[in-house]
Amino acid sequence: MQNGTLTKHLFQLGSTYLSAVHVITYMEDAVSQLLESKEDISQYGIAKFFTEYFNSVCQGTHILFREFSFVQATPHNRASFLRTFWRCFRTVGRNGDLLTAKEYHCLLQLLCPDFPMELTQKAARIVLMDDAVDCLMSFSDFLFAFQIQFYYSEFLESVAAIYQELLTGKNPNTVIVPTSSSGQHRSRQALSECSPLDGVETSAFYQCLESLCDRSKYSCPPSAVVKEVLSSVQRLTFYGFLMALAKHHGINRALGALPDKADLMLDPLMDQELDKLVAQVSGLSISNMRGDTASLPSRPSPRISSPWRPLHHRRKIDTESDGSTEETDSSEN
Repeated sequence: MQNGTLTKHLFQLGSTYLSAVHVITYMEDAVSQLLESKEDISQYGIAKFFTEYFNSVCQGTHILFREFSFVQATPHNRASFLRTFWRCFRTVGRNGDLLTAKEYHCLLQLLCPDFPMELTQKAARIVLMDDAVDCLMSFSDFLFAFQIQFYYSEFLESVAAIYQELLTGKNPNTVIVPTSSSGQHRSRQALSECSPLDGVETSAFYQCLESLCDRSKYSCPPSAVVKEVLSSVQRLTFYGFLMALAKHHGINRALGALPDKADLMLDPLMDQELDKLVAQVSGLSISNMRGDTASLPSRPSPRISSPWRPLHHRRKIDTESDGSTEETDSSEN
């Protein structure tokens, strides 16, 4: 009887762990990928396919050029996408370029073709404090705002609903979890239309967010970070809260997807790979040029005598002709 209870307990723990790390999600995706390319896979075997698939999951490259529904399916996928976006386009920040929300969205679509514009606009509103979203933004400002908007999107929509309730004088005791993108858009839109400049009291706001973090099934920022942000002021607006979260170093450490702002332009591993790639391309170009030159038929280069001679050469000839040691001007000849 005890063995049966222990086995059941271990099974429950195993199921909980598999659910927490989303193994079923990746297994289903791997099988789907396998069925789509079964003709190619038959050449090197199913075992090798699964090995390469889960290696790509561990390395974070499995989200490249995938549909948005898969990119946002798990916290690991979201963190992998954030890190890939940073590594691919950090040169934008290194060069000091300022881009609009539409231009950043074009970069996101290079990695995920159907990435929704709405998420990009919401990240831009965090940077611009809900001002016009067509203004220019630095790469670092957009990246850190995009990090919390993308990774904590469900949490932020619940926060927006709670903030709206507090603005109307209510103190919500239940967690509000939006169930559709249209509902999310309406709640954020209503918030931007009627939020006062002075915001809400942070003490009441924190109590609601603490309850949200305890009961929400979605990813939430560390409670210590939320408490530190809200305890520093007495009143805070919604976008002021989001900007404070975006700038907090605790978010980076909790997610592990992006480096701190001071190291944002540094990526030694990527730089080494790029240097190797540039060296290979340069060497290949030189070898191709040499190969093309060697394949051409050899021809004697024709010598064309020029009627003009250098001035110092003409003077030397004139001096040797008359045996004089004095140089003469060419105009006298």
